[in-house]
Amino acid sequence: MHAAAPGRAPVPTGSPVVVVGIGADGWNGLPAASRAAVGRADVLLGSARQLALVPPSVEVERVPWPSRLSEALPGLVAQLADRAAVVLASGDPMLSGIGTTLTRLLGSERVRVLPAPSSVSLACARLGWAVEDTTVVTLVGRPVELLHPHVQPGRRLLVLGSDGGTPAEVAALLVERGFGPSVLSVLGDLGGPDETVASGTAADWARPSPALAVTAVECSADPGIVPLPTTPGLPDDVYESDGQLTKSDVRAVTLARLAPVPGRLLWDVGAGAGSIGIEWMRVHPASRAVAVEASAERAARIARNAQHLGVPHLEVVTGRAPEALAGLPRPDAVFIGGGVTVPGLPEACWDALPSGGRLVANGVTVESEAVLAGWFGRVGGDLVRIGVQHAEPVGRFTGWKPAMPVTIWSVTKP
Repeated sequence: MHAAAPGRAPVPTGSPVVVVGIGADGWNGLPAASRAAVGRADVLLGSARQLALVPPSVEVERVPWPSRLSEALPGLVAQLADRAAVVLASGDPMLSGIGTTLTRLLGSERVRVLPAPSSVSLACARLGWAVEDTTVVTLVGRPVELLHPHVQPGRRLLVLGSDGGTPAEVAALLVERGFGPSVLSVLGDLGGPDETVASGTAADWARPSPALAVTAVECSADPGIVPLPTTPGLPDDVYESDGQLTKSDVRAVTLARLAPVPGRLLWDVGAGAGSIGIEWMRVHPASRAVAVEASAERAARIARNAQHLGVPHLEVVTGRAPEALAGLPRPDAVFIGGGVTVPGLPEACWDALPSGGRLVANGVTVESEAVLAGWFGRVGGDLVRIGVQHAEPVGRFTGWKPAMPVTIWSVTKP
């Protein structure tokens, strides 16, 4: 532990950490309050590039971030608890930045943030886009597949990336989705003297990009491309499946019964192709799900479906329920799509739910219906049977072909 700099009052244990946003215009662009905060610091933390923006005339110990920041940060902050620490961040520290991380770690009462204009605000200002009409997607340390749900005709996206490779990754994803005509504008070093902008279509994108860049996308699809809806009940053919798939019409009803709410966690038990967990997560970026599947082959298929449909963070657990449920984070809702007749499975799912949690279970056999009817008799809820028929050719005419009826039990735990 280092002593405080001479002439400075001791800083009490647990003193606030000040996070100063700094733009590409560097020290000269900082407001007076931010400069004063840096001037009062015992120690200044940030990337090597950010630390170099502060002139040598500012006498302060400078500590560059370690390479594995997420692992080292708690210990590093603890060591500096009795020193006046200032953290440098790019732009707005609360927009996919270190300010958010520190607030989660220390609590909002210990973190004071002095933001600079964010890259989002600067990009929208340069493009003439309304911020409230623009979707911001951060790929900082995250997979590019998170873009999939947001790629819709006419939408404007701002994509924040970790390095100069992000624009090419975005362009490749757009082309794969049939959105090659989309216009990309890559805005580099926003707010600095070397600010740049380069534009082109996703289909023709083949140019280097600066490390500090924001990728703006005006989504436009190839002729004949039908975009995927954002509502539950995606077409069955968008899933890779061996037949173990909750079909589109029943899936839409099942998701409505599960009543997804942003930020809630779902267990999708007996997940098959993973469609329920995937569409639960597509409702909102904060939604979370765990897919539990006994077959390793199907579990791998679930992961591929999740990647393709824009929810790569779906957690897939390979194992047989109820044993595989042990140790999972407590769910807000549970769907049992397969295995409702397995002894102890409904009980384990019911016991795991908190008060107010939702349980939905589907059955297509006489035996599974009997289990659902028994639970309905004991704890109540709603019990419905869904019968779906599809028009199909019958010789020169068209007739109705019924699918197997599905019994759906749904209940809220008191």
